[in-house]
Amino acid sequence: MSKQKLTKNQKRRIQSNKQKTLSDYQRRKKEKRDSLEWQDEMLGDVQPGRVIARYALHADIENAAGEVFRCNLRRTISNLVVGDYVLWRAGHEQLQGINGVVEAVQPRKNELARPDYYDGIKLIASNIDKIFIVSAILPHFSSNIIDRYLVICENLGIKPILILNKIDLCDANKRQEVEQLFDIYRNIGYQVLMVSAQSGENMPQFKQLLSDGCAIFVGQSGVGKSSLLNALEPHLGLQTGAVSENSGLGQHTTTVSRLIHLKCGGEVIDSPGIREFGVWHLDANTITNGYREFQPYLGGCKFRDCKHLDDPGCVLRAAVEQGKIDPLRFENYHRLILALEENKAGRHFVTA
Repeated sequence: MSKQKLTKNQKRRIQSNKQKTLSDYQRRKKEKRDSLEWQDEMLGDVQPGRVIARYALHADIENAAGEVFRCNLRRTISNLVVGDYVLWRAGHEQLQGINGVVEAVQPRKNELARPDYYDGIKLIASNIDKIFIVSAILPHFSSNIIDRYLVICENLGIKPILILNKIDLCDANKRQEVEQLFDIYRNIGYQVLMVSAQSGENMPQFKQLLSDGCAIFVGQSGVGKSSLLNALEPHLGLQTGAVSENSGLGQHTTTVSRLIHLKCGGEVIDSPGIREFGVWHLDANTITNGYREFQPYLGGCKFRDCKHLDDPGCVLRAAVEQGKIDPLRFENYHRLILALEENKAGRHFVTA
């Protein structure tokens, strides 16, 4: 008898049930963990700390002296991410391998979140100074993905830096092509650096960009985010993955979010690879405001509800025709808006 294939809806329901089972298991583990309450007499004084690694039920907290303690979380803490500054208390002795408890989360300067199929909006990291948007010729270069990240950066007020890795794979003609493409971003004020973790090209400049503040790398799996860090600081030994020969896609390598102190002076939050970073949790106005070159023209269209397509009196369309806004960026903008509308209609999530 032939094996019946599952429909997409059936597969989705099976995955949802698996996720619920996992969530129930994690909830029971949390309840068991919380049953071992830390009493005041078991703990020291409240002190400041920082989250440098986040696990399902625990977090690693670094104190002012650079010592690391694995801690439980108080039930009142709804979420905790790498980069958070916290108030915590060390235990006088270990409790089932745990060294203390996080009491509260300090106010965040900013927080980076992404849409998630099951959790809605999932926080990734907090208190970030720079976002390195890493792309590469392989596995697949997409300016639309770059623009998607830039919309997030603009709305969060976090400085983006565009990194094109694996530049050693380009011949002279391809190099000229990508230089012209990235001139689009240079011309509107974005910092761009082309590097190669393999050949070392421009790696000193890259190291300088990392030498202060807290940064996070974003980009498709397989673009070489971990390889870049390993090239700068080989002692890190971060796991790297090759591009799949079957799918042409990168393989996820990082499994736990953690904060890494670099010898050059800066910090990097190494977070699980994000193959698709959707913007469906944003609205159309937020996406529009995420295009910095649109700003001089917004509010100038003839009609208040202008869609910036073929609407009469659209100043954005006129700016494109006059060469003041690049057509590729304008096309990517409409692709994001269209994907947003389709997602709201319940058809699918944003894709590249």
